[in-house]
Amino acid sequence: MAFEMFSAAHYAALAVLIAACVFIVMFRKQMRKPKLNQAMRFGLAILLLCCEISLQLSYVLEHRWGIGSLPFQLCSLMLLVSALVLIAKRERFYDALFFLGSMGALQALLTPNLDEAFPHFRYFHFFLAHIGIIGSSLFILAVERYRPTFRSVLRAMLWLHVLAIPAAITNSITGTTNFMFLARKPSTASLLDLLAPWPWYLLQLEAISFACFVLLYAAVKGMDYWRSRLDGKTHLKKRRNRNEGNTE
Repeated sequence: MAFEMFSAAHYAALAVLIAACVFIVMFRKQMRKPKLNQAMRFGLAILLLCCEISLQLSYVLEHRWGIGSLPFQLCSLMLLVSALVLIAKRERFYDALFFLGSMGALQALLTPNLDEAFPHFRYFHFFLAHIGIIGSSLFILAVERYRPTFRSVLRAMLWLHVLAIPAAITNSITGTTNFMFLARKPSTASLLDLLAPWPWYLLQLEAISFACFVLLYAAVKGMDYWRSRLDGKTHLKKRRNRNEGNTE
């Protein structure tokens, strides 16, 4: 059975994504405690690594492993970066994980490039891996309190091009692979269908990626501003109540 976008199986996976994000945000303070923090980081990293290992094993067992099985898709690379960041706390990769990981995985979840439907292994692998990437991005934001700057946006754009190098080289050598969709648009429906034909859509993706990164940066800044205003009002209200109590 082929996977269908916005089917019950698709909505179920998106519901799991929302639940995971709510869980991380609600319990962010508890996750900052050293023991729980380490358990969450290592647990999420192990989940991500198991997703990639199980996928590679499935290719081998099904006698389908080939050059196209290399983890050179953007989300495959971000899965490995996520695991590295979580295990080793490599802050130098925070920009790549937050911008590339969250935006790439979110686009994949909304328009999955997936052939197999529930309950096939590939269905579970696809959604667990991408939800794990977004969970890692949110973890460094909410729990580790990573805050991007505008320079982070520029560094993320640089990371995007660096990660595209092995994908582009492999696509050029083989002539058959389509890592990071640099050679052609995906065969399944995606947001790329709205863009110009190859290679012009690559230039459009440059502008779209930059715009999305800026919007994500602005969203974080706006969220922090709203929280600071809310905290300020709460503090002022408490001080007024305390002053009124002292005058009685």
